[in-house]
Amino acid sequence: MSAADAVVLSVVGLRKSYGNNEVVRGLDFAIGRGECFGLLGPNGAGKTTTLRCCLGLTDPNAGTITLVGQPVPKSAREARIRVGVVPQMDNLDPDFTVVENLRIYGRYFRVPNALLDERIPRLLEFAGLSTKGTSSIRTLSGGMKRRLTLARALINDPELLILDEPTTGLDPQARHLIWDGLRQLLSQGKTILLTTHFMDEAERLCSRLAVIDHGRMIACDTPRALIAAHVEPEVIEVYGDEARAWADARGRQLSERLELAGETAFCYARDAAPLLADLANQHSVRYLHRPANLEDLFIKLTGRELRD
Repeated sequence: MSAADAVVLSVVGLRKSYGNNEVVRGLDFAIGRGECFGLLGPNGAGKTTTLRCCLGLTDPNAGTITLVGQPVPKSAREARIRVGVVPQMDNLDPDFTVVENLRIYGRYFRVPNALLDERIPRLLEFAGLSTKGTSSIRTLSGGMKRRLTLARALINDPELLILDEPTTGLDPQARHLIWDGLRQLLSQGKTILLTTHFMDEAERLCSRLAVIDHGRMIACDTPRALIAAHVEPEVIEVYGDEARAWADARGRQLSERLELAGETAFCYARDAAPLLADLANQHSVRYLHRPANLEDLFIKLTGRELRD
């Protein structure tokens, strides 16, 4: 396999503006065959616009996109035949049964009926919906609908699976079922592009990820490498009515970095022993000691302010 064959999606110098608002500002990234690549960022960072440009649904103002070997947007239709997409919102047809949704979607890709007959039972089993084939979409739970949407995205046996916030709104059990399914796909050699606001999801699934904000890439590497490069290794969360008073009196001088959010003081340190020793004598606050994680990285790079 050549180096070109190993790249499933390549984006170079991507720019997109709406009027005077430039929402994507020179993005560069490439996704290798068989990896799960995460695209993280706050609301309005440019993630959805980037995905739409990659799929040829929105024309960029500048840049070069190559999707499964095809130039986009010039040959976007040919490229999309080899891609599966799970959108943010389920768009299953409520007038059809579970199997009918899969079959009709497969026909959009001109999958032969004999091949559909072979694939659909396997996809229902993969989604944990083997007993729901004749059920109406209206009778399915939110988790079932999300798993069916994932199964539907696989009906054309895609080379690249694009997942736009695939587990938003799901309970923990449904999220874990989808994670198990995605890990199974990765073990089979599938390539995944994932956007998510769940940092634990990105940390569990992604071999590499990029953090974007205001249309620009601000970091790109493996999750653990990014955390090690940008965040102190130990975190102590101090909370309670007296947390701010403790932070001003003791926390700032004992931490390498301290951030306040609501009633919680986030203390970041390379050596947490002095902080822990001090907190052991404090009875007006509570605390949690943990290693740094991807959420700490995300907050440090993009800030704690609310985005709409």
